[in-house]
Amino acid sequence: MPRGKNKVPMAELRRVLSEAGFQNSRTYIQSGNALVESELSPQQIEEQVRQLIKDQIGPDLVVVVRTRVELQGILDNNPFKEGYDISRVFFVLFGKRPAAERVKELLAQDFGDEKLSITEDAAYLYIPGSYGSKLSNNFLERKLGISATMRNFNTLSKLVELSAP
Repeated sequence: MPRGKNKVPMAELRRVLSEAGFQNSRTYIQSGNALVESELSPQQIEEQVRQLIKDQIGPDLVVVVRTRVELQGILDNNPFKEGYDISRVFFVLFGKRPAAERVKELLAQDFGDEKLSITEDAAYLYIPGSYGSKLSNNFLERKLGISATMRNFNTLSKLVELSAP
């Protein structure tokens, strides 16, 4: 989660989610990763959690929900495995799928040593230098006309591990 005015304390987020009826509500690190159990669809969870955060904590934030299987699929489909430093690979999860034409236009650009791959479910960034490059979550949101959230390999792997039955 963004810092400053959009900060969401994780203990407060856990409390709000639990009080709203989400079972086994947990958070992972201070960047807005929450795990819940629910019979609701991912879209319903996104809407409900976004509204809960807005009403009870304050910020109006993008909420992207993925199941454990979906997260594992995103990790499995990472095109930057062999020969790439996994600590420099970033995973961007879309709030909704971007328009094919926008994806095509973006993929036609040359990002030099940095690499970009986009599937229907996620974008994959390989940024060999320090994070401050042109490729970023905000850049992709603007270029693709979507809301998204970005995580690294360790975070996504840990979320899959924590959500295992």
